[in-house]
Amino acid sequence: MEEKERRSGQRRAGIEGRDALTADERRQRSGHIVERILASDWWRESRTVLSYRAVRGEVDLSGLETAAREQGKRLCYPLCLSPGEMIALWPGGDAWKKGKFGIWEPVRERSVEVRPEELDLLLCPCTAFDDGGGRMGMGGGYYDRYLPRCKGHIAAVAFEAQRAGRIDAAPWDVPMERVYTENGVYPEEKA
Repeated sequence: MEEKERRSGQRRAGIEGRDALTADERRQRSGHIVERILASDWWRESRTVLSYRAVRGEVDLSGLETAAREQGKRLCYPLCLSPGEMIALWPGGDAWKKGKFGIWEPVRERSVEVRPEELDLLLCPCTAFDDGGGRMGMGGGYYDRYLPRCKGHIAAVAFEAQRAGRIDAAPWDVPMERVYTENGVYPEEKA
């Protein structure tokens, strides 16, 4: 089997895994993941965090919004521009619209652009992951082009149902330092 077919199969299996969860299961498991992130040292030490708005069954991180506001953190969101190009925006309250992929995006003109090096923590959605921090996105390369410009901690966020044996990483795939799930954090920390 060719590498492209294997990667496509891993992406499909991860999406099918998260799609097999009911809406209640996704909501409950997303809540556990948000609690895990909020309890982490990376969250506590961060001032500026890149999150995302969930679509198509992704982990819902909206529970971070209240905590960020109360703790004085800047919670930023990605805006996809041309193919493969992404920026981070810190939106105002009315700075949202539905983008071309049906994803809620911050409105650039009513948001503050945040430079990649200002982000202390980046939370990335994924279709599949492995125990070693391998992450597979949707295939557009937005995060893989953006993440090398960042200096903050990089973590994927996923449901256990998206876990693969080993991600067939391409040379451009950026490995995650951590993956937050409802059951734990990968790679497991050594005692």
